Amino acid sequence: MSAPTLTAEPLISGLYFGECPRWHDGRLWYCDFFDHAVYSISPDGDRRTEVALDGEPAGLGWLPDGRLLINSRLDRAILRQEPDGTLVRHGELTPWATWHANDMVVAENGQAYAGNFGFDLDGLYDGTVKASEIHSTSLVRVDPDGTSVEAADDLAFPNGTVITDDGATLIIAESMGRQLSAFERRDDGTLTNRRVWATFEGVAPDGICLCADGTVWVANAMGSECVRVAEGGEILERVTTSQGCFACMLGGEDRLTLYLVTAASSDAAKARAERNGALEQVRTSVPGAGRP
Repeated sequence: MSAPTLTAEPLISGLYFGECPRWHDGRLWYCDFFDHAVYSISPDGDRRTEVALDGEPAGLGWLPDGRLLINSRLDRAILRQEPDGTLVRHGELTPWATWHANDMVVAENGQAYAGNFGFDLDGLYDGTVKASEIHSTSLVRVDPDGTSVEAADDLAFPNGTVITDDGATLIIAESMGRQLSAFERRDDGTLTNRRVWATFEGVAPDGICLCADGTVWVANAMGSECVRVAEGGEILERVTTSQGCFACMLGGEDRLTLYLVTAASSDAAKARAERNGALEQVRTSVPGAGRP
């Protein structure tokens, strides 16, 4: 039997390329790479600029004291916003990050887990990089004091990441590996006992978010859809979007609104040329859980 299908509705348009939506303090926060800014939007569509910066923000999270962390794509570093609004360098992703930084999740204790492309994705689009040159990379952990360590290696484009409510399991999308992988997370933040959580055909998992029943919503970077999957890989539900879907987040007061970040293309040259990106939304039946 095929999975039930929902259809997303428009929320706002005019983005270049959105990333890393996060529900925080009653608003949906998100990055826009090529607008060089972090925004937030209320459920009724009121948008405001939270941070403007020279670089390209890619990931978001918050320290326990409320300070914002931003994963900076081109710097391969995590920035921290101080109470006076200034941005400072919080921690480094190099030498482990071998290309642009992307998604990030911050644990309850302030440990940030940051992914990166691992290779020149835009070069793959324009033909200057061959498929044989695609290689795996590492997930980097940055502790609250700014110390960086390699959290896990040999990941095929580590992307969207979630941590369960008890903090004991981290699940990460491997976009080029067409799978979600899970790790046991120890009290000190160390990741162990890696396992395949789900594999896909026809789905390149990008941004993800966790549901209260343990299932995961997965944005499909290869299509105009987001799918809800159970451990083992069974697709339980689908949401169709108006264009390519690259990230998702459950929010709203009841955590039942699924927010979807969409764009016409993830090719940077095309995405930065026109404001074709958007946020879409749909009501769901299983609330969000865990982090982010």
